[in-house]
Amino acid sequence: MSNSETKTDVILIGAGIMSATLGILLKELVPDWKITVFEKLANAGEESSNEWNNAGTGHAALCELNYTDEKPDGSVDISKAIKINEQFQISMQFWSYLVNNKLIDNPEDFIMPLPHMSLVQGEQNVTFLKKRFEALTSNPLFKGMEFSDDPEKLMEWFPLIMQDRVLNEPIAATKIDCGTDVNFGSLTRMLFDYLDSKNVDVNYQHCVSDIKRTSDGLWEVKVRNSGSGIVERHTAKFVFIGGGGGSLHLLQKSGIPEGKHIGGFPVSGIFMVCNNPDVVAQHHAKVYGRAKVGAPPMSVPHLDTRFIDNKKSLLFGPFAGFSPKFLKSSSMFDLVTSVKPDNLLTMLAAGAKEMSLTKYLIQQVMLSKEQRMEELREFIPNAKSEEWDFLVAGQRVQVIKDTEDGGKGTLQFGTEVINAADGSIAALLGASPGASTAVHVMLEVLEKCFPEHMKEWEPKIKEMIPSYGISLMENPDLLQEIHTATAETLGLVEQANSKKNRILVEV
Repeated sequence: MSNSETKTDVILIGAGIMSATLGILLKELVPDWKITVFEKLANAGEESSNEWNNAGTGHAALCELNYTDEKPDGSVDISKAIKINEQFQISMQFWSYLVNNKLIDNPEDFIMPLPHMSLVQGEQNVTFLKKRFEALTSNPLFKGMEFSDDPEKLMEWFPLIMQDRVLNEPIAATKIDCGTDVNFGSLTRMLFDYLDSKNVDVNYQHCVSDIKRTSDGLWEVKVRNSGSGIVERHTAKFVFIGGGGGSLHLLQKSGIPEGKHIGGFPVSGIFMVCNNPDVVAQHHAKVYGRAKVGAPPMSVPHLDTRFIDNKKSLLFGPFAGFSPKFLKSSSMFDLVTSVKPDNLLTMLAAGAKEMSLTKYLIQQVMLSKEQRMEELREFIPNAKSEEWDFLVAGQRVQVIKDTEDGGKGTLQFGTEVINAADGSIAALLGASPGASTAVHVMLEVLEKCFPEHMKEWEPKIKEMIPSYGISLMENPDLLQEIHTATAETLGLVEQANSKKNRILVEV
């Protein structure tokens, strides 16, 4: 073990999209601060941010039906959809700033224009979708959305889904063309390339094993260099724990009271990937269905066109699975070792309340390939087993905590920041919409952890994100101006489609 102690201003744990975003925000706001990054894997963006480990949807609530709940009176609550859409607009503005200021190049390497659609079957679901469409289109954030229950129109929108379909019940869909497919792995690597060029000390294959408060108020992290085996000690005034599912253990080791009574439940995902280029070529959209009764929100089925490594791919899923690991590359004992005296009752309460989720996960794990193909055939009636392979996606650790609304042991679906009262340390927990709202979430970290600097930083933040502090929904002219500017900067204008459709169709 090394006896030396290295001092820095900021330590970022994990080289994913969250740490990358926070690192660049801080570098733009306070260029002279020294930032150190520790990542246990060999490269940036290899876990939750990796392009094969998430759906790349660019969550803007354009197609995800679980962001719009039906109330007991039959009306549709769109408040969560509005919130998530506004947060995604913040990400788009920040990425545009990076491109315009040459911090990153070639936006087509990480973002592509792609229609987002919602598809339902059955009279009750069609009624819900129509009400959802009417509620959303009354809001300027969702301008341009179309609704159709005409099979001929739906054949134009998604021929692969409509071919050979037996129409023995009503069917309907919504479509909006301003959706995107985002390669968060590629974006993360671009951002870390830039940080590296700005003398940020990025250390790969360095695993943080412990974190504690020192007598002088700094945070000391113990880091093991996987290559040399040497254990190093680093201290900083501020630490951000952005290690995906691995964040919970480090939050617990920090000992901050805000990290007590919080647990995590891991859920793995499996996608099916089409290996026939002719089939891939027939679909150009992200089409989301509705989760089955009793299934959790993370199980919403969707058929996605993806652009990865300049190739067009087609994925269907996710099928839920279970592994006690909190990361794909971590320990089988993660779940067991996350149970502490302070969160034991919370975890037990969640276990009792979530029996339906447990049953659902067991059923999912037991599915054969042919049973999974039957679920796929609800989207693609003539899908052939030999044309589809399995892909294990990333681990998602859902937060379990005690809440006023849900009581003890409530399973949370979303992204959450936990920070110390003095703002000296923050940890990111949770899952979707995650990466899509990274900029909003990291601005939240700045506001919670550096309140004394926010007035000084605000002009620069507004340069990066013109709508900062403003509701776009309430300012439709600014919304239109930002939509137009970001679409042009990021290559999402109409003429970009012809170029992207010429990409080699290959999985």
